[in-house]
Amino acid sequence: MKDQLKQKAMTFLTQYINENNLSTEVLKERQNEILSSIDETGTYEHNVEELRYGAKLAWRNSTKCIGRLFWETLDVFDARTVSSETEVERHLLHHIKHATNKGKIKSTITIFPAIKENEIQKVKIWSQQLIRYAGYEDNNRVKIGDPASIPLTKIAQRLDWKGNGDHFDILPIIYQWNEQPPIKIDIPKESILEVPIVHPYEENWDELQLKWYAVPIISDRLLEIGGLYYPAPFNGWYMETEIAARNLVDPYRYNRLREVATILGMDTSSTTTYWRDRALVELQHAVYHSFKKAGVQMVDHYTAAQQFQTFREKEENKEREVRGDWTWLIPPVSPALTPIFHQRINSEELSPNFVTQVKPDLLKKISGMNESSRVKSCPFHV
Repeated sequence: MKDQLKQKAMTFLTQYINENNLSTEVLKERQNEILSSIDETGTYEHNVEELRYGAKLAWRNSTKCIGRLFWETLDVFDARTVSSETEVERHLLHHIKHATNKGKIKSTITIFPAIKENEIQKVKIWSQQLIRYAGYEDNNRVKIGDPASIPLTKIAQRLDWKGNGDHFDILPIIYQWNEQPPIKIDIPKESILEVPIVHPYEENWDELQLKWYAVPIISDRLLEIGGLYYPAPFNGWYMETEIAARNLVDPYRYNRLREVATILGMDTSSTTTYWRDRALVELQHAVYHSFKKAGVQMVDHYTAAQQFQTFREKEENKEREVRGDWTWLIPPVSPALTPIFHQRINSEELSPNFVTQVKPDLLKKISGMNESSRVKSCPFHV
C-alpha cells in the first residue's frame, strides 16, 4: 500500500511542479518530505497550493463534465482542519452562500479532511447534492416531489425533519461526523435561491407550478489527489438541459413532460405527433428564459458544446490530450447539432479526479426497498 501511495503521490507532485514551472530543487525537497512522511506514518499531507491545484486538475480531468473550459477559475476552500460538527455546518452553509453569489454562480469546492487508512472518517456526506428536493411515496406508491430523493427523505424524517409534503420541499443536508449516527443541517431559507419556471409567452404555463434551485452542488463524491481521498462538495452551474430534459422529465424523476404537452394543447395520443420533442423544446425554452429573467447564471447546450471545443483546443495547444465520456458530453437534446457528437474522444480517466463514494449501509438498505419501483438511471446526469 505504501509503495502504491508513493507512486501516486510522486506522479501528482511531478505534474504540479512541471505545470507551475517550479524548480527542481522544490521538487526534490517535496519528494523527500512526502516519501519520509509515508514511510513514517503511512500517509502524507498536501500543502495548500498543491491542494488548490489538485482540485482544479480534478475538474480539468472530469471526463463527464462539458464545462471544463473554466477549470482554472475554481474557488477552493480548505476545510481540512475541522474539529467539530459546528465547523462542518459552517463550511457547508458557507459553500452554498458563496457558490450562489446572488445568482452569479461561482464554481466552488470545499475540501474536508482526507480519509486515512485505519482511522475514523471525520466527514461523510450522505446528501447527493447539498440542495435537493424531497421525495415522498404513499401506500399506493403515488410519488410526490423527486422520487430519486425518497431514500434520503426517509432518513431525514427519522432525524425529525418534517417537510410540507409538496413537490419542492428542500431537504436538510445529511452527513456523518466521526462515523457517528447521521446528522441533519437545516439550510436557512434565505440561503437558497430558487427560480420559478415561467414561459415567455404561453399563458397557461403557470398552472404547472414548476421551479428549480439555482446551484447543483454535488456532495456525495470524493476528490482524489495523489492517492489521497477527500470528501469535497463541488459545483459549477447548470446547463439548461440538466433541468429541462432530465430532472423535470426523466420517468424516475419528476416525469412532467406529458403535463407540459397538455398545457400546450398538444396531441399526446401517439409518439408520431412528436409531442414529446415539441414539449421538451418548450420546456427548455422556459427553463433558460426563467434563469436569465431571474439573473441566475446558466448556459445553453449549444454554448456549452462550443466552450468544450475551445477547452479542447487550448489543451491540445499545450500538448495535453483531453479525455471525455462521450455519452455524458453530448447533450440529451439535439446532440447531433453540436460538434461533440461527431468527434471521437478517449474516455480513459486521469488523476486527480472525482470518484464514487461508497454509499452508507442505511442509505443502501432504504434505497433497496425502493429499487423495484424505480427506473434505472441513465448515464448522462448525476
